Amino acid sequence: MKKLLLFVVLAAAAGLITWGVLRKNAPPTVGFARVHGETLISTLNTNGKVEPFEWRAVHAETKGMAGQVDAAEGRSVEPGAVLATLTDPSAKASLDAAEAKVSEAQANLASLESGPKPAELTEIDNGLARANVDLQQAERERAALERLAAQHAATGAEVTAAGNKVEQLRVQMAGLEKRRGTMAAAPDVAAAHARLQDAQAALELVKRQAAQSEIRAPIGGVVYGLAIRPGAYLNPGDLVANIGLMNRLRVRVYIDEPELGRVAKQQPVTITWQALPGKQWQGVVEQMPTTIETLGSRQVGQVICMIENPGRELVPGTNVDALIRTAVVDRALAIPKEALHHDAAGDYVLVLKGDTLERRTVKTGASSVTRIQVTDGLAEGDAVALPSDTPLKTGDRVTPAAEAGK
Repeated sequence: MKKLLLFVVLAAAAGLITWGVLRKNAPPTVGFARVHGETLISTLNTNGKVEPFEWRAVHAETKGMAGQVDAAEGRSVEPGAVLATLTDPSAKASLDAAEAKVSEAQANLASLESGPKPAELTEIDNGLARANVDLQQAERERAALERLAAQHAATGAEVTAAGNKVEQLRVQMAGLEKRRGTMAAAPDVAAAHARLQDAQAALELVKRQAAQSEIRAPIGGVVYGLAIRPGAYLNPGDLVANIGLMNRLRVRVYIDEPELGRVAKQQPVTITWQALPGKQWQGVVEQMPTTIETLGSRQVGQVICMIENPGRELVPGTNVDALIRTAVVDRALAIPKEALHHDAAGDYVLVLKGDTLERRTVKTGASSVTRIQVTDGLAEGDAVALPSDTPLKTGDRVTPAAEAGK
């Protein structure tokens, strides 16, 4: 009995050893994909940043403290809407002073244009009459003193004093005559007009400066990047907010330099945003880059894409993913990307010939996310090896598994 049991154990062990040896020497089972013609959509995946299609930065044009802030992030505004109001204590005083100067100039001009008042003319005429009588009397006194001085009965100082009095009266009369003749003359009226215009221009300037304390929207759109809060002090040129049109957006898409040759204007673009899974925005390539720049460790060109944003769900500054459809190839001989290998000699695949693998050098063309076009080296119906747990090389004998589809 013991001998029988020992025989069974030895037979089982021998069977196991034989099975292991045969299994070890059996060709590995490898999956293959059959080459066939198909419509291949070539795409390029990358990232980008959203900005408005049209936007304006709003800056403070005068200094002051922000009082009421009517704008809010994400709120739509109409052109000319008040975004914020600045208060400047000196503005009210300047406005009052400018208005007072205009009133003064207007009163002066009105007085000149209405002509001299009768009382003023009467006063001048009376002054001239008195001065004329005084002049005649002074001339008689001077003549008398000159005769007395010739007889040594008056001094030279008395004669000089009498002569000075005559001259003073003549000057007084000339001034009165000039005043009467030039009263309400055209040059004075013109000068008054000019002074009034200067005062009005100064008033308009002060009013414009006061109006600038109300910061208004230059265009209609959505407020974003709001930079002020009530109580903040602003200097001329400080940013208040940005206003942009959000129903259409631009996306600055960053394309790695080696891939730029695949991109062209009007190619379709699909935008996705991780914050809204499942949502897509469609557009086209609008502008190609003019320079290459460094972005982190990448050398990229900025490709500008135009997209539609009807729900205004995307906002400026959003980081998004972009898929550019670079080509559509009909009847392309395509294989899975994982079937393609590369070494120092170039691109190649392992093709099934009978039960053996054969290296085949290939040239590639367009590609999608998972498949790549082979433009040379393969024919329709060829079977190419897919990755296997066992390292594969030319000349290996294999056992084909079920062929993979697309």
